[in-house]
Amino acid sequence: MTEKLIDLRSDTVTQPTPAMRAAMLDAPLGDDVFGGDPSVNALQDKIAGLLGFEAALFMPTGTQSNLCAILAHCQRGDEYIVGQQAHCYRWEGGGAAVLGSVQPQPLAHQSDGTLALSDIEAAIKPDDAHFARSRLLALENTLGGKLLPFDYLQQATQLAHKHGLARHLDGARLFNAAVAQAAQTGSDAFTEARRMAQCFDSVSVCFSKGLGAPVGSALCGSRDVIARAHRIRKMAGGGMRQAGLLAAAASHALDHHVLRLAQDHALAQRLADGLAGIHGLQVEAPQTNIVFVDLTGAAREQSGALLKHLADHGIQATGLYRLRFVTHLDVDAAGVDDAVAVIRRFFHS
Repeated sequence: MTEKLIDLRSDTVTQPTPAMRAAMLDAPLGDDVFGGDPSVNALQDKIAGLLGFEAALFMPTGTQSNLCAILAHCQRGDEYIVGQQAHCYRWEGGGAAVLGSVQPQPLAHQSDGTLALSDIEAAIKPDDAHFARSRLLALENTLGGKLLPFDYLQQATQLAHKHGLARHLDGARLFNAAVAQAAQTGSDAFTEARRMAQCFDSVSVCFSKGLGAPVGSALCGSRDVIARAHRIRKMAGGGMRQAGLLAAAASHALDHHVLRLAQDHALAQRLADGLAGIHGLQVEAPQTNIVFVDLTGAAREQSGALLKHLADHGIQATGLYRLRFVTHLDVDAAGVDDAVAVIRRFFHS
């Protein structure tokens, strides 16, 4: 039995660090609905400047941020082109369709997480009364931990622009993508994040995943896009009052928790390496902080038993459609090694 809980379900489970808690306690506050919370305003200016946009809007959640973006770009009867596994299509309750009457046009992903350029182009509808109006391409980076390379982002967004589509990026883990891209290019993560973001007309960034803040996302875009999103946020109940407590945590995360994401990526690789070679497991090589594992052969029916075995030994993971392990700032090498040992015992008992 491990001595402490090792939570590998998601990078959303992190607790604020002592330094982050101190920043929250010291945050100057106002009423953000009146535009008067200085900590919120400072965060919005900071993230917009980092990513090269005119403006940004602090949101309670990434789901609301994506919803406001889609509805800021699209009207009733419009459609957005999106991947089958994209969070804003598959995992956000159909909000754009339910609340905005905006139709999704989902496409199958390639094995690397991209959408084939030919599939995107074929999905764009002609200007004809029989069809919903194609208005937006929505991509996600990272997608299931996979990095969508910068060259691909350029090609896909240029294709969309050529056909008159707006472009939105669900960058819930944009900084994970930027750190991974920087490792390949020898650049720095903030430069890569900005380069990626500038391919799009709007970008949603989550602070409560790998960056370790307790709550919050930001939507970045032009002043016009953010003004429309602000009105939608109000309708969706996203206007918060003294939200600076949360914004201060997000600002602290941007200042202190971006470059350390490389540690999470290294731990994910350590986990994958530790699980390699176990009969009955097929481990997908991680590119960032998410490790997917498939049970094969006779072990295929044992996912429930494996999850229970892990939980009995103080290790939490998810198996909604595949076994998933996510590393984050509250997991260390010892915790990863414990998880590997527990899984190995399950298969060799």
